[in-house]
Amino acid sequence: MAKKETKNFILRVDSDIMSAIEKWAADEFRSTNGQLQWIITEALRKARRLPKKKREAEPPEPASEQ
Repeated sequence: MAKKETKNFILRVDSDIMSAIEKWAADEFRSTNGQLQWIITEALRKARRLPKKKREAEPPEPASEQ
């Protein structure tokens, strides 16, 4: 499976919000970065803003003999 390309960026977050994110991440056994990715992905999914997944080419089903 090919690894997805990632982009790095700087994010400034209020210290109280960052503390809450870090605690939430620890509660979910995730890294802070993983928690932020999950939060963003969930927000995009709920807003229906995620790009539609491209269907991978499926091999044709063998013709059934009758």
